[in-house]
Amino acid sequence: MKIQKILNFNFVSATNQEFDSVLVKRLEDRQNTFVVTANPEIVMYARSHPEFAKLISKSTYLTPDGIGIIYAGKQLKTPLNERITGYDTFLYLLQVAQEKHLKVLFYGAKPEVIAALEQKIKTEYPNIQIAGAFDGYLSDSTPVIECIKNTQPELVFVALGSPKQEEFIDQNLTLTTAIWLGIGGSFDAFTGKVKRAPKIIQKINLEWLYRLVTNPRRFKRYLAIPRFMRVVKQAKRDAAPK
Repeated sequence: MKIQKILNFNFVSATNQEFDSVLVKRLEDRQNTFVVTANPEIVMYARSHPEFAKLISKSTYLTPDGIGIIYAGKQLKTPLNERITGYDTFLYLLQVAQEKHLKVLFYGAKPEVIAALEQKIKTEYPNIQIAGAFDGYLSDSTPVIECIKNTQPELVFVALGSPKQEEFIDQNLTLTTAIWLGIGGSFDAFTGKVKRAPKIIQKINLEWLYRLVTNPRRFKRYLAIPRFMRVVKQAKRDAAPK
């Protein structure tokens, strides 16, 4: 599997199928795995927060979740194969967990969302062993940590939003051998609390615009995108032959 450097971060360049196969192999080999799914907002935050940049650079895999990352790869002549989103990886791993009867821990989102998620897992993925399901509004994460220690899940999905989810994973990575995945708002999409963009919108890489139109409160977050594009253009100029 190829790795491409974009703005000093090492991104996975693979198809979704190739990456999924790598994760399954690591599961079978019992290798601890920390996956960060990064969009332009996460990259921009990392560029202005050195400790967070160091944290995501330590991850096992950094995947291009946003189309902006794919665009950057093309502009900087370090092309990436395709988007590998946290949500798609989450859905794939749920299917693997169903087939292999794996223990899975879920942490994040609002109480009503995590309750709906737990019910949906029991109904649609009955072979999954739910090691724990915790909302993201706990006063502290001690119950989650104790549950991980006691149950030793093989998949840990953390949906606290960035950077909290990556920080939680980094701090607790040694508690169990698992695939640890930070997946932002994926629990909301999975339970139908938030609708994902139609497939045609996803295919033409305008999912970000769909999210903005359907949830204008995200506007402030998306201000990171034009800043990211400026940084990419500057990096392209700097790399050009003098």
